[in-house]
Amino acid sequence: MASTSRSDSDDYLSSCEAIYNLIEQYVWVTSTTAWGGMGDIQAKLCSGHFVAVKMLGKSKANGQEFINEVATIGRIHHVNVVQLIGFSVDGSKRALIYDFMPNGLFEKYIFSQSGSGVLISLSYEKIFQIALGVARGIEYLHRGCDMQILHFDIKPHNILLDENFTPKVSDFGLARLCPLDNSIVSLTTARGTIGYIAPELFYKNIGGVSYKADVYSFGMLLMETAGRRKNLNASIEHSSQIYFPTWVYDQLSEGNDINMGDATEEENKIMRKMIIVALWCIQMKPSECDKYMRPYVISKPEVTVTKRTEEDEFLILASDGLWDVISNEMACRVVNKCLDGRIRRISTHGEDHVQSHTASEAAAVLADLAMARGSKDNISVIVVALSKTS
Repeated sequence: MASTSRSDSDDYLSSCEAIYNLIEQYVWVTSTTAWGGMGDIQAKLCSGHFVAVKMLGKSKANGQEFINEVATIGRIHHVNVVQLIGFSVDGSKRALIYDFMPNGLFEKYIFSQSGSGVLISLSYEKIFQIALGVARGIEYLHRGCDMQILHFDIKPHNILLDENFTPKVSDFGLARLCPLDNSIVSLTTARGTIGYIAPELFYKNIGGVSYKADVYSFGMLLMETAGRRKNLNASIEHSSQIYFPTWVYDQLSEGNDINMGDATEEENKIMRKMIIVALWCIQMKPSECDKYMRPYVISKPEVTVTKRTEEDEFLILASDGLWDVISNEMACRVVNKCLDGRIRRISTHGEDHVQSHTASEAAAVLADLAMARGSKDNISVIVVALSKTS
């Protein structure tokens, strides 16, 4: 990376002396999408660490975005959330410093590049693992911190990839902090990006605004990830496919196969699974969504389009070798949140381990299973079925 000297164009950076004194080399980036969408500068610190420096213009530096990013990311430590290294305040000039993400924006791997028609190819298995990582990052924001963090702008452009293609949720300029036990958030205006904004942010009569707004956005992201296209594409050849979620729902409801170009049979299964989970996430009414299933259900071996009922809910806690990734601690924490129901069944490899136990007893059984089988055991599926009527 070539070192650059101070000049008139560098006034903003050099005014933030605390940042400048840490930087050995830096490059101004004219197109943020070229390398990560995180800011204006790709820099190498004197320590040898590469970072992204996000300079905030005056309209944002004095507003809520700077406060939001520092207040939210500053308390986050998770493998699937971008790490804030530091920030600088110099009068009205402010900057945020993040770890640099070499593989840039997730969207460039699922959408053809503008004007080129070229898609940077990743396998469906890799895309699937990225989607799982995004789900875990969002789950951490909602349940893993001392405060609930609502992102309100989940989309492919705000997912960054490190050198190992590990996804990182980024850009917390619209985020809100709220107590863990506060299920409804008061907002005066809708926030987010058109195409990913949950309907309850516009239509107050269909339900209150909560973490489910992020779940809806994740569903739209997942739909685009599976289809490798924008959900709304007016230039598509067949008019029935202009809005992808509607078209794909109709295909699945009619029992038709959905095949993606040259994808293998196994890759088509992965794509179908992501689409079905996405459809569960983008229900019109928040109350129609199964509130615990998102980060776990993607890893279930088989999922189907079904009409959900008020009586039954399902939690997919782990599956198919992912037991070592989705920890027993997290599984038990989710089960313990289901105190309003009774566990009807927990199964692994088709064997019943719990019937008609309370949630706390089920958590203990899960812990025993983890100890007995080992953290890396290949557990094909664990399903917790709750009944509100029992």
